[in-house]
Amino acid sequence: MSTLTFQGAVKEVTGSRYLIEVDGNGRSHKLLLECGLHQGGGDADEANARPFGRLAGEVEAVVLSHGHLDHSGLLPKLVREGYRGPIHCTRGTRDLLEIMLQDAAFIMVKDVEWENKWRRRNGKPLIEPLYELEDVERTLALCEPHPYGRPVELPGGASLVFRDAGHILGSAIVELAIPSGGQVKRLIFSGDLGNPSSVLMKDPEKLHDADLVLMESTYGDRDHRPLDETLEEFARVLEEAHEAGGNVLIPAFAVGRTQEILYHLSMLYHEGRLRQQLVFLDSPMAIKVTELYHRARKTLDPEDIKVLNVAASGDTSRYLPILRMTRTVEESMAINRIHGGAIIIAGAGMCNGGRIIHHFRYNLEKPSTRLVIVGFQAGGTVGRQIVDGAERIRVMGHDLAVKARVHTIGGFSAHAGQTQLLGWAGAFRNRPRFYLVHGEPGAQQALQAALAGSDIEAEIPTYGDRIEL
Repeated sequence: MSTLTFQGAVKEVTGSRYLIEVDGNGRSHKLLLECGLHQGGGDADEANARPFGRLAGEVEAVVLSHGHLDHSGLLPKLVREGYRGPIHCTRGTRDLLEIMLQDAAFIMVKDVEWENKWRRRNGKPLIEPLYELEDVERTLALCEPHPYGRPVELPGGASLVFRDAGHILGSAIVELAIPSGGQVKRLIFSGDLGNPSSVLMKDPEKLHDADLVLMESTYGDRDHRPLDETLEEFARVLEEAHEAGGNVLIPAFAVGRTQEILYHLSMLYHEGRLRQQLVFLDSPMAIKVTELYHRARKTLDPEDIKVLNVAASGDTSRYLPILRMTRTVEESMAINRIHGGAIIIAGAGMCNGGRIIHHFRYNLEKPSTRLVIVGFQAGGTVGRQIVDGAERIRVMGHDLAVKARVHTIGGFSAHAGQTQLLGWAGAFRNRPRFYLVHGEPGAQQALQAALAGSDIEAEIPTYGDRIEL
């Protein structure tokens, strides 16, 4: 019998990884579904540092749903430790990986350099980064991109088809056909399912046949606000910030969320509802991703692109004329001289690093500032502390009072909400087995109960659980 072992993103949102051992062609073949980075808290650092051991040499193929680091961020570490097989993904994912993994490696190397300075002064043993740029280049060379809907042969007689997940550029639902016990079992992994209300992405595909379904549950305990209400709230916050004379800070995930926010700012601008004089995109990675989305716009939702083109009279340079992309550190630092009237979009989305924490130092203690949280904040991150009502936070060795007005606008989520998850799960025929992954325990339990109300039984696995397919 073929088996699946849960090695990550169980009872947590990050660190996606599932080991599939295929009983095919007279011997076992190991496939790795996802290879994600753990994010948030000290436990995450420990989990990321754990060696792959023999697995790096035993795995014959890796399958990747999409490019977010919690799904892909440990691939260069796997390669660094000896993996030399193919990495199957979509073209959009391959293009995103080049940006995201290089950025991750650069940050890791810089962080380790700082850490080792302290260690040298204190006589402590030096540490190494999880991986370096050379490992990223080797990883990218192993990527084999495939279009949606085209079958791909895998070791052991297994096969793969990618379906559009509607989450970010290139995101996929993974459909695997796996020999097991003389039969072929169909395993579906949802990846991250998109929010149909989101702009730019097409709706997630619904599948109907499966024996086993791994389904994300990030927002399994709630629905997002309707988009029209969300946009009105967003516009109202921007207007209030203008009247208060302060800046607007938007910690944004570089992939997907940033591009969606820019789309809505563009529409508000063309409707004459954007009073701010400047919008800064202050994230080198988000700038690269935005340029990639622009080049790949023919693969995005054609209706959304049509609306934007009509508003800008067909001139792509007029999408958002007040947008300034700040690539250098000097340009970023110059923003701190602006005390009001600006919208500053900067990473990291969970406020656990990046340029946003520098802007916190200059803006967070001002009551006129508006801090707009537009994405999921994992436990243990600075963003989560703020959302949970922390009156003070510590960043870059500084204690800061949170005097800015904080607005959490969840309707921009690129994830499906509970009702959409139920609808996607309900499309399957013949009652496949469901396992809930990629969610915090409360969200998973709520989704499990909601699924039960629709006569769908779902289990919540724990780390190391091994099941037969």
